Amino acid sequence: MANLKEGAFAPEFILPRNGGGIVSLAQFRGKSVVLFFYPKDDTSGCTAESIAFTALAGDFAAAGAVVIGMSPDSVKKHDKFAKKYDLSVILAADEEKAVLNDYGVWVEKSMYGRKYMGVERTTVLIDAKGIVRRVWEKVKVPGHAEEVLAAVRSLAESGQK
Repeated sequence: MANLKEGAFAPEFILPRNGGGIVSLAQFRGKSVVLFFYPKDDTSGCTAESIAFTALAGDFAAAGAVVIGMSPDSVKKHDKFAKKYDLSVILAADEEKAVLNDYGVWVEKSMYGRKYMGVERTTVLIDAKGIVRRVWEKVKVPGHAEEVLAAVRSLAESGQK
């Protein structure tokens, strides 16, 4: 996460999204953006995280924020994932991993002594002007969506939205 600092402008992106069309950071200027990066559709942790953000989607919207999940999975996989779990959050497909690299979440990981490249579960809170206000690294899913919602509400109360 060396290249993503709180107080810096968030890297712009334009990516294909579930349901067709594209999603970009610029289209949400004037709103806070919760950008959660996750490794893979339809795996236990990623599913739990996406469901938790979906369950609070109305609360995020009421606080002036939009929630976007991003992984290297294809739009087709995102569509299937969203349909299977009735997800209402936007799912961006970064198959080229360009945005994942820009945000510093495409990293070398290790499991059982084997090294491989993958997404480090991370959430970024971006304010209405495109400035990074908070970064959660190596996210543990239980209670995380609620913690992010509290931060969004705090940002809104401070007038930074």
